[in-house]
Amino acid sequence: MEFGLTLFTSDRGIRPTTAAVAAESAGFSAFYVPEHTHIPVRREAAHPGTGGAELPDERYCRTLDPWVSLAAVASVTTTIRLGTAVAIPVESDPITLAKTIASVDHLSDGRAVLGVGYGWNLDEMADHGVPPGRRRTMLREYLEAMRALWREDEAEYHGQFVDFGPSWAWPKTARPSGPRTLVGAAGNEKNFRWICRSADGWMTTPISEDIAGSVRRLRGLWREAGREGEPYIVVLDGKPIPEKIEMYRELGVHELVYGTPDKPEEEVLAYIERLAGKLGLQAVG
Repeated sequence: MEFGLTLFTSDRGIRPTTAAVAAESAGFSAFYVPEHTHIPVRREAAHPGTGGAELPDERYCRTLDPWVSLAAVASVTTTIRLGTAVAIPVESDPITLAKTIASVDHLSDGRAVLGVGYGWNLDEMADHGVPPGRRRTMLREYLEAMRALWREDEAEYHGQFVDFGPSWAWPKTARPSGPRTLVGAAGNEKNFRWICRSADGWMTTPISEDIAGSVRRLRGLWREAGREGEPYIVVLDGKPIPEKIEMYRELGVHELVYGTPDKPEEEVLAYIERLAGKLGLQAVG
């Protein structure tokens, strides 16, 4: 089992390059950042954590572009995987987004990881023209279309939300099917069936419960769907409790990911060092 960090990037506080270098040096295997293009001031959609219009963190309004952040991180790191927790692809043009992700993957020598969400903030997505009841269909088409661009020399795709004829697009991603795609969502059967059809694995949410039971259900549905291997599991953990970590290890979780505090740079760097020590990670170099 490996360990990763997630940084809620913003235009204040520690820069993603600084945090990622520290994470890689401390022995972490993955570094994740979130995405919000904007936050409408007036919203009807409830945040899943607060249950209402209140946001749990001011950084939701100040989030850096994830792929610009990860491109910057790619230039100062060499081994740590670079992912999103999570991106919202349907808020971008799929052809342009495919180019952006492939470019980050190319420049990082295949280290990109695509964590995606359906999007809880329906008001934000409405500003991008996303029909609330078709979010899953739209995301599926985006992923299928981007994979065609990443895989085929002459790619084309014809769907309801994405439609383009034979096209050339380089660079290609290191994996022919594109970066590993993880869906960050609640652990229910509807989401798991979607993952079995359209993704490579599951990323829990910060409020996920009964993760052990959810992992077993996902693996069962994975086998029923005829998928080879097993789904890749990333758990967003809270505190590094040894007994819980061992439980996840026995469960076969692939990664445990920990959030960084909203503190000044030196405090975040000290936290990363302490966390690495608690997890028994070996410093690199």
